[in-house]
Amino acid sequence: MSNEKMMSDTTTTPSSAPEILFTETIPGAGHWSMKIPRGYTLTATDIEGGANLSVLFYNPENLLERYNAPDTLKCQHTFKLTTGHCLYSDMGRIFCRIVHDDTGWIDTVCGVANKAKVTQKWGERSYQTDRNQWKQNGYDALLVEVAKYGLGKRDLAANLNLFSQVRTDAAGSLIYEENHSQPGDSIALSFEMETLVVLTTCPHPLNPASEYPFKPVQLTLTQSSATATPVNPAHGKDENQRGLENNRRYHCTSPQEVF
Repeated sequence: MSNEKMMSDTTTTPSSAPEILFTETIPGAGHWSMKIPRGYTLTATDIEGGANLSVLFYNPENLLERYNAPDTLKCQHTFKLTTGHCLYSDMGRIFCRIVHDDTGWIDTVCGVANKAKVTQKWGERSYQTDRNQWKQNGYDALLVEVAKYGLGKRDLAANLNLFSQVRTDAAGSLIYEENHSQPGDSIALSFEMETLVVLTTCPHPLNPASEYPFKPVQLTLTQSSATATPVNPAHGKDENQRGLENNRRYHCTSPQEVF
């Protein structure tokens, strides 16, 4: 979906609220990508409840720099992500901060389903015969998007699954929490550097639904507020301050400096 189409959906808001630059609804089993400038906030809203939004991040000025799940988790001493956490690149910089999360838990470890898994769980449909009701899988959906930027299979790092919660039981097994996200729940990411965001609304690989879940997600882009939620001291304060300092040094020499 082109940026030109999305920018034509511009909406105005009261002066007390951030100006909405665009809003776009991504249908279930859809995919999307865009370069988000530093200083802007992308808010995702689960329209119907039960959505899953698989997300990856890259530096558009150097596509070898991308989201690093292990560093993000270990430096903040956590298995899950939520408000106050930072999302790190493999260069020790912070792509964005989670400034709002109605769900309280973002899955960080389960990745996406491939075609074989989706076919096994929900049967097979093709776009040629079923059009928008075909059963796309998260792996191929992400591949379609990264290919637009010259990337491929080896460039798909471990992703986030917004609106999904996966916990462990006493035996260490992964447990998918059904109905974790409710209609209207939103998650907001405030960007600390220009970032290529790649995402898909395909279902979570552990979703036990009997029917393939087509769950739409609304995306809204606004300029970040000066009063946005700061880095949470309980979530790796020292490490996150070092990450923000790495960002500051990067932007001191970046030819793409805007703000």
